[in-house]
Amino acid sequence: MISYILRRTVAAVILLLVVSAVTFAIFFLLPRLAGQTADQLAQQYIGKSPSKADIAAVKHNLGLDQPVYLQYWHFIKGIVAGADYNIGPTTVHCDAPCFGYSFKTHEAVWPQLTSRLPVTISLAVGAAVLWVLSGVAIGVVSALKPRSFFDRAFMGVALAGVSLPMFFTGNLALLLFTYQWPIFGTTYVPFTENPSQWANTLFPAWCSLALLYSAIYARLTRSGMLETMNEDFIRTARAKGLRERNVVVRHGLRAALTPIITVFGMDIGLLLGGALITEYVFSLHGIGEYAVKAITDNDLPPILGVTLLAAFFVVIANLLVDVLYAAADPRVRLS
Repeated sequence: MISYILRRTVAAVILLLVVSAVTFAIFFLLPRLAGQTADQLAQQYIGKSPSKADIAAVKHNLGLDQPVYLQYWHFIKGIVAGADYNIGPTTVHCDAPCFGYSFKTHEAVWPQLTSRLPVTISLAVGAAVLWVLSGVAIGVVSALKPRSFFDRAFMGVALAGVSLPMFFTGNLALLLFTYQWPIFGTTYVPFTENPSQWANTLFPAWCSLALLYSAIYARLTRSGMLETMNEDFIRTARAKGLRERNVVVRHGLRAALTPIITVFGMDIGLLLGGALITEYVFSLHGIGEYAVKAITDNDLPPILGVTLLAAFFVVIANLLVDVLYAAADPRVRLS
């Protein structure tokens, strides 16, 4: 078991390095391959009609006058051991993990990410609880009564949830429950300050996000349960005289949850990297909102930092899923 975890951990670290290299190349190498010079890259972060001296100074401060491989090495070194940056007339030290400084605001990227991370975690975890509970419950009921009124009604709602985009359901929830009927708040409050107001503000966002994901989980649970409930071990459990609830929950549902664990690991990892549309619609100052602002401003270090943070959460979530599989099924450890 320990050797399996070590192998998966090493593979996760290598994958993160590959993601960082590819992402860095997209932002810093592809523009040059397309014909954009270092002077043109630096000119984007200066005011109108800059002089050649201004362009040269900005290009040097941002490190754009160096080869791309050297810029990447400095970036990785900053994450591991910290780095020194020229911010204006002074040189400042950025402690590890250092994701650099914003080209626009000259603020360190890592403190911005950590300050916004609690908002994103609050959104992702709250929505995940709602969509797992509702999605699995709907899928089980639909599978136990296939082609019934409940099955068709639940699957119809699931289809609507998958089809409706977040910018529609989110704005509709804001219109109805925040502005027309002011039931929920609009200003985010940390959980440590006021738990009730924290939940009251995030509840519309949780429901809007859960509507999308619970539909997917309901369909996955339904298909898995329909297949599992016809297996021989289910008939054996019933023949032994077990109560139907135990047969459904302890045998049927437990066997049908395997694909749901896989999908949940991927979904929660992606959301922890920032729910861009949801945070933007509900004006939540999380990582997703930070990414949208950075993309609008063409600010490369924050975009790179958000991308790598999202990749980290996805890799860690998949690593945890692999470990859970190995604990549940010893055959997985041999793969």
